[in-house]
Formats: sequence, C-alpha cells, structure tokens
Amino acid sequence: MKKLLSHQIVDYLERRGVKHVFGLCGHTVIAMLDAMKDSKLKFVSVRHEQIAAHAADGYARVTKKASVVMCHLGPGLSNATTGVLNASMDSIPMVVIAGDVPSYYYGKHPHQEVNLHSDGSQYDIFKPFVKRAWRLDTAEMMPEILDKAFRLAESGRPGPVLISVPMDMFSREVDTDLFARTYNDSPVTVRPALDPDAAKAIAQKLIDAKQPVLHAGGGILLSGASEELRALAEFLDLPVSRTLMGQGCMPDTHPLMLGQTGFWGFELTHKLTTGADVVLALGTRLAEADSSSWYPGVTFDPARTKFLQIDIDPSEIGRNYPVEIGAIADLKPALKQILEAVKALCPGGKENPGLRKMISDDKTRFKADNKAICDDSRFPMTPQRILRDVKDILPDDAIIVTDVGWNKNGMAQQYDIKLPGAIHHCSGLATMGFGSAALLGVKLAAPDKKVVTLIGDGGFGTNPSVIAAAVEHGINVVWVVMNNSAFGTIAGLESANYNTRFGTVFQTPDGKSYTPDWAAIARGYGVKAKTITSADEFAAAFREAMDADEPYLLDVPMENIAVPTPGCWNINDIYSPNEAVENGRLVQKQGDGYVVPSHAKSHKTN
Repeated sequence: MKKLLSHQIVDYLERRGVKHVFGLCGHTVIAMLDAMKDSKLKFVSVRHEQIAAHAADGYARVTKKASVVMCHLGPGLSNATTGVLNASMDSIPMVVIAGDVPSYYYGKHPHQEVNLHSDGSQYDIFKPFVKRAWRLDTAEMMPEILDKAFRLAESGRPGPVLISVPMDMFSREVDTDLFARTYNDSPVTVRPALDPDAAKAIAQKLIDAKQPVLHAGGGILLSGASEELRALAEFLDLPVSRTLMGQGCMPDTHPLMLGQTGFWGFELTHKLTTGADVVLALGTRLAEADSSSWYPGVTFDPARTKFLQIDIDPSEIGRNYPVEIGAIADLKPALKQILEAVKALCPGGKENPGLRKMISDDKTRFKADNKAICDDSRFPMTPQRILRDVKDILPDDAIIVTDVGWNKNGMAQQYDIKLPGAIHHCSGLATMGFGSAALLGVKLAAPDKKVVTLIGDGGFGTNPSVIAAAVEHGINVVWVVMNNSAFGTIAGLESANYNTRFGTVFQTPDGKSYTPDWAAIARGYGVKAKTITSADEFAAAFREAMDADEPYLLDVPMENIAVPTPGCWNINDIYSPNEAVENGRLVQKQGDGYVVPSHAKSHKTN
C-alpha cells in the first residue's frame, strides 16, 4: 500500500510518542500541516522560528526526549539557527524537519533557495552545530533517517539534528512497507556504565584524598543522577560544588552543597575547590564561566589538584584540565558503581562535621550580608528584593526559566533551588530571548506545574511575540520582566572598564531613559499585565499572576546592581589590565597562589 510521505512522517512521530511539534508555516511545509491537522500531534505555531526552537528546547529539558521543530527553508531555517545552536551548546535533544526547494529545481534559484557555494545545500547552514544534517534525496530514505535522527539526538551527549526535506518529497507516495523497520527499531539506546576497574580506582582516590570535592555539572541533571550524587556525597561526607547548569543537581540548601563556582560563585566554594587535592568532575566541560577563565588558583588549581573526570562525551575529557582518570559513562550508573566500590573499600563511610558546620556558617553569613538589600523597599526595586518576593511565593516544585543577566547569574548564585529540574538556564550560548520562549515548551511538557520566567527587558524585547503564542495555544505562564532600561550586564561591564555606557542603555535621542510599556503591549496581545509602581506592590501582584489561570506579564522597574563576582572573568583583564596581568592573562604569582585582580571582587552598583 502506498501513502503520502507527509502522512507517514506524522504516523511515525505519533508512534514515537511525540505530542507537540513547534514551528512556523511556509510554502515548503504545507503538506506536513495538512497531514498534522487531523492527527494527535499538536502544532504549536509561533511568529518566529527562534521562538519555536527555544520552546522546543524548553520542552525537551523537561521530557528528556527529543523535541521536534518544523520550519520553512531559507529565512525559516536561518531564523531558527540561534535557538537550535543554543540547544546544541546546552546538550538538548531536538529533531529539526525543514522544508527545502523542490529536488528537481536545485541550482535554478527557485524561491528562497540558499545555494551560494553549492546547489541544494541549505542544510549546510546547520552543519557547524548539529550532530548530523541530512538532506532527503529520495523519499524512500525517510524511515531510516527518522530512526537515525532520533537515536542520534538522544544518545551520547544529546543535541539537535536536522532533516532537510525537498517540498516535493512530502507529497510523494511511498510504500508503507518501507516504514516496517520503524515498528521494530527500539527507540531506547542503552547508555554506557563505567569500566569496573575505573569505578574502583575513582572510589579509592576519593577515599584516600585529604580534601576531595565533587564538582557537578549539567550532566547530572541530563542523566537523572541527582540521587546517586547525593548518596555518594553523604556516604563520604564530600563537599559538592556545581556549575551554573548543575543548579538543582542537589538542593542548594543541602548541608554538603557549596554552591556555584566561577565568575558568580562563592568565596567558600573557591576556597575548597582551589584547596582540593582531588576533584571529581561530573558531567561538566569545566567551561570558562564556571572556572574563572581557567586562572590557576582562583576556582581551580591544577598545580595541587588531581582531576578525575566522567562525561558521556569523550571530546570533553581533559579538554581544560589534565586528568588522572578520564572515563566515558552515563553518570547515573557510573555514580552507583562508584558508591558500591566505595562501600566495599570503606564500609563505614566517613564523617566530617566540621565541613558541614563551615558550609552552614558561610551560607548563614552570606544571607545575613544580603538581608538588607533583599528587604530594601527602594524603587526601582533591587534585583535581590525581586528574588526574595518570588521565593516567598513560588512553590518549590514550580519551574523557573531564566534568560541572560541578573535573572540568570544572580538567580544561580542567590536563589535556592531544592528540586532537580526546578530551574533551567541557558549557559553555553547564553541567548537573550531564551527564557521568554522556552517557558512555553516547559509549560506544555509540565502542564500541572507553575511556570515562570524572570527575564531582563533587553532579553524580552528580542521576541515579544511569544505572548501571541501563549494566547493562541492557551499556555498559562508568567513573565516577570526585570526592567532596568538597559542591557544591564554589559552596561555595568562597560561602565567599570571605560566609564561609559554607550550603546548599552535604552534612551531617546535627547538622552532620556526609554523603555516600552511592556504591560500595555501585553494587554494589546490579550494578556493580563501590570506595571509595578512600588516595591511593596510586587509580591501581591506576583501572587495574583501565579494564581491566574491564564498568561500574565509583570513589568518590574529594577535598579541595575552588579551580581557579586568572587571569581575572575578574563575580559576584565583584557579591557583594564593591572599589575598582575600581561597580554590580558593573569600571570603574577603571590606565594603559592595567584594575585586576584581587584575588580574580581567587585560588588559596586552599575
């Protein structure tokens, strides 16, 4: 029996358990729209392909399965690049199905064809950042490509893949027998555990270490290994540091959780990570932001520390620090194996009450030092006050999506997350506009949860048409726009280094501060909205927004205050080098450590 390929693709997606397809129409994909209209799939139509990719990204973060994006050729595909690249850099599985020009018109410049370097090559646009890009050259290839695409997106280090489909292929009839293989191909790929000898060797290193640290990245959350991490930490009383993407891997309130490392980390965290004789890095690239630009002695000190590293991606092992043991494995079985080996070698475990007290005392001190600014009633509001009020109202099992700036850096540093998956950051690409769109997918994947984004006005302004998608599809989310009339982080950075804010603040030609009336714009889209006019008004307004069974936007004027930065960021030393810096790099030793540039501890108001 023969059937249109578009309808067989829809059948496949339904069997795969796909429930939502995110995208935007175009003449190359209307055959797919026709096939979906009477299917079980819900097409989440948006006004810009970047929104579709970010929403699909958020959806996949919650479901832990590959989400699906459908887009048009040319500008549709290029508009989606930022969102798909963001997913790639944060290891989020995604299958992008893109319409293409008719296969028999390659190179003739049909409408919107991309072929500057070769004919029929629009899929080359995605090649630098997807795990694989296919062009469908015959309709009969589609069953095998679909199975490969989903398996590749979800296995190993997860990430996006692309299938570029000439529009005529969607409308071709193919034999249904070709899809028989997709009924028999298991959708699950078993992920690798540790070599038993490696597990035993890592266990021995942790037991023998005098000052060990577990350093947890986003890989813990991707593999669902939070309980295994906690069990290992508690059995040996090991301190746990985390990356930005690792937030929620263990409760921020756990007595062994040190907190974040890097630019926006904590001084106690850095004291223990730089003093560690063994660091077991778990599912982290040990990237620049989390490692203080790799300056020795600031976040980590390879001169005194032996690094052990476990990651699902072999290319990450030893990338930024030399490793004594490097292992490729999924962290959930790996941590179980290590704990089993530890119990065999050290049945009684270990206790370190002094460590727990030190961590508790430091957290108490940090909160006490910040209490005044958290309670401050000045207006525009302090970001710390916004976070305090949100925390007082939002249930622990709600899901927060951040964006770029204070709402990400400050949240990761100062907002305690207690459950895995309760917060989602964009880290690798750090894309403005991620939060306002990703929460749409998060809510669709977790309809029973309260879902909110805290986002700057710069980030929200990149794609305000997310509001239309929420209305059209009944997605009841809350946007909290932390409005400082600027690209706040960059304004502070430029001000600190050059004493100017040129190009970073929003103003009219006569120099007056300017901001759109985001609440009025939201109401124009048909969404409930309020502009906050005093600090004491915000909590009640936020509670009303969270209780409303409909989309809601709060425009919150906010003072631009820098996030405390106990770590280093190399760009400061490029722009304003001091006596410890040569050619933009920290080089001057002091004793057995390194001089930390004075601006690394900046707490000033920008």
